[in-house]
Amino acid sequence: MDTLRGKVAIVGAADTEVGKVPGLSSTELCIEAALRALDDAGMSKDEVDGLVTCNSMAEPHMYQAEVLAEYLQIFPRYCISASAGGGTTYSSLFHAANAIAAGVCETVLICLADSLRSGLSRDQAMQMQSSTGHREFEIPYGPTVPAYYALIARAHMDTYGTTPEQFAAVAVHARRHAARNPAAQMRDLISIDDVLNSRMIADPLHLLDCSLVSDGGAAVILTSASRAKNFRHHPVYLLGAGEGHSHEHISQAHDLTTSAAADSGRRAFHMAGLGPADIDVAGIYDCFTPVVLIELEDLGFCAKGEAGSFVAAGETALEGSLPMNTHGGLLSHCHPGHPGAIFALTEAVTQLRHAAGERQVGEAEIALVHAQGGIMSSHSTLILGRERD
Repeated sequence: MDTLRGKVAIVGAADTEVGKVPGLSSTELCIEAALRALDDAGMSKDEVDGLVTCNSMAEPHMYQAEVLAEYLQIFPRYCISASAGGGTTYSSLFHAANAIAAGVCETVLICLADSLRSGLSRDQAMQMQSSTGHREFEIPYGPTVPAYYALIARAHMDTYGTTPEQFAAVAVHARRHAARNPAAQMRDLISIDDVLNSRMIADPLHLLDCSLVSDGGAAVILTSASRAKNFRHHPVYLLGAGEGHSHEHISQAHDLTTSAAADSGRRAFHMAGLGPADIDVAGIYDCFTPVVLIELEDLGFCAKGEAGSFVAAGETALEGSLPMNTHGGLLSHCHPGHPGAIFALTEAVTQLRHAAGERQVGEAEIALVHAQGGIMSSHSTLILGRERD
């Protein structure tokens, strides 16, 4: 597995408009993202011989990837629809990188989009939120997704003394970064008090502790390192990747305050030959504010129980030791469901190209992105760099 380091690179990356985009279906958003990424790379669709996408909640197709291939009129050797919840983007890229390294294909288009804001009615959205639990041990008791994450938040508070103010700091810093990103869905600054005074959703989580509901899509183009310098922008190389899987249903989790991010992160760092201190900028999955604290700890950026004070002290701000979610994250940029993590990936590419404008993190050389699917279930970590070695 170590031989995957530096073997592939991202040569194209692009987002669609996000937020409320009623003029485009989820399929059309996916196509728009793909065309923008191809244009960003300066390449023809006929150079693509691999395609990966995710299943759409708003506009499902039986064969999602094949529908996109047909729409684009490309005829790939490698074509797959992936589903790993919020971790879909990074798992997909890891698997596509292995396909390229194995010679199955040479250039893969990874495009993901959905229309959760415009494409689902309120009743459909609530049905989706309430149908994710274990059919015997969870669903009969009526919890929705925020309630499961509230359980995790309460466990972290009880174990480590974490405070609602520390959770709120995650949302405040995300919004400060979004305010510098013209593409973000929510850009008005918020305070700790704003978060704590927003409507209670599932104790102790308030509305502003919860990610957005959005339309939107993005795409990246992954190719072999031997081709990577033939395109328009400085390539961004995959240095490390790892996955970790601990459970499917939260009632079956062995520990509510430690996640399989510890496994995915360890594997990614090992492949890259790097450690947490080497990371210049990070994209950490922030579907709910307490998730960020657990992931920061499990990825090795903080000791257990210390992430709350780490974030509250401003260490994840642009001027901090670990600038995080510089695009605004799921809390302020957008969250269209399964594709949510791809925007942290396109932001990492932008940062490593040194093209992020007023939110640029110096001359960033190494980025880490991490995401999880389910209820802290399936974790994926990628480490990216401007150079192969």
